[in-house]
Amino acid sequence: MSVKEQVLQAINRLPDDINFRDVTEEIAFLAAVREAEQDIEQGRVITNEQMKARIGEWTAS
Repeated sequence: MSVKEQVLQAINRLPDDINFRDVTEEIAFLAAVREAEQDIEQGRVITNEQMKARIGEWTAS
């Protein structure tokens, strides 16, 4: 499915009383999900344990 088709489907699912900000937030969400899917496909992921260790390093100071 093309990006245009995905956006149109998302807009059609939204209620009629939405504003422009609602639409842009929905499109931004779709873009973020697609970017995450691409990261997963390309192996750019870390385990929960690795992330916990990173957070521990950030908060250790």
